[in-house]
Amino acid sequence: MKDNYLNTQSSLAMKGAGYYSAKTAGAKNAIDKTQKVIENALETIPSTEILKFADFGSADGGTSQEMWNNIIKLIREKGDDRQIEILYTDLASNDFSTLFKTMQGMYKNSQFAFQKNFSNVYVHGCGTGFHQQLMANNSLTLGFSATAMHYVSERPCLIENHVHMTGANESEKKLFKNQAHKDWETILLNRSKEMINGGRFICINFGIDEQGRCLGNTGGHVMFNNFAKNWKYLENQGLITNQEFINATFTQHYRTVEEFKMPFDDKDSVVSKSGLILKSCETMITDCPYKMHYLANKDNMSSEEYAKTLIPTMRSWSETVFKNALINRTEKEINEIVDKFYDLYIEEVSNNPEGHAMDYVHVIMDIEKI
Repeated sequence: MKDNYLNTQSSLAMKGAGYYSAKTAGAKNAIDKTQKVIENALETIPSTEILKFADFGSADGGTSQEMWNNIIKLIREKGDDRQIEILYTDLASNDFSTLFKTMQGMYKNSQFAFQKNFSNVYVHGCGTGFHQQLMANNSLTLGFSATAMHYVSERPCLIENHVHMTGANESEKKLFKNQAHKDWETILLNRSKEMINGGRFICINFGIDEQGRCLGNTGGHVMFNNFAKNWKYLENQGLITNQEFINATFTQHYRTVEEFKMPFDDKDSVVSKSGLILKSCETMITDCPYKMHYLANKDNMSSEEYAKTLIPTMRSWSETVFKNALINRTEKEINEIVDKFYDLYIEEVSNNPEGHAMDYVHVIMDIEKI
């Protein structure tokens, strides 16, 4: 059974009140590493009266804030004082309040609050998912998206014996792959409508690289397998039902490099005919910053301390999946069950941290509309 998109939006929301950005240093590191790709793209974009940027699937905006600040600073240092509009997009359930406060320097570190640091910069929010067209035709100068477009518009099925498509059976995987193929085409066609001729779309998406690696699966323990194992343990202990186990199906698909490139390789595809071309495509590994910190400080840091930094970064984006899987529970019950779930992971890492990490695997694409 498929899930209606609107009915699954709540399960896609990131943990709010700044928690997401505070606990996802790896996502920020990956974005910072792609700044040069954006700088290079801006050098060849045609001149327009107003620079219109968009950050698709932005969450609370914290992970990309320094990158955007640096880009705007570079533009201003070149003597370009054109007005700049930045549209932050995410689902209606997103924490836009924290986003707006962050950009105005009202929340935590104001060093990169570009709306405060520079004049003629205007920040807007759009509470609609990026599978739809979000801007007027031929208006977008440069679009950007990071760690977001692995979310499919609807779950094509529930996964019976796992929580993620990476551990699904072949028939389940095929359904997710087909949904992701349709969604990728839709995403690209809507970006094509929005972009000016010569405009660019830079996206760094979670995916599966040439060696079969993906988020939390770069050697050692596999994060999603651990999620499934601990969720199943709660079922075996009678704390959740089998249906609640099955309900915890992530609305995600990790595309391979070939899947990402397919619409561009086919010159007769609707994406190619819309004017989009793929300028470059490469994969990138970003080491889990919590793992790197632990390895550099093992003499002064316990494995329990490591676990209590690693698991919250996983929780920041996965918690709502498990909370929404629970049926007819009080809020107290839900919180106790989900806390128990993540505590199991903390306990496992505390007992033996070897091989536990959340390294990021991204596919970086530079797309131009001609």
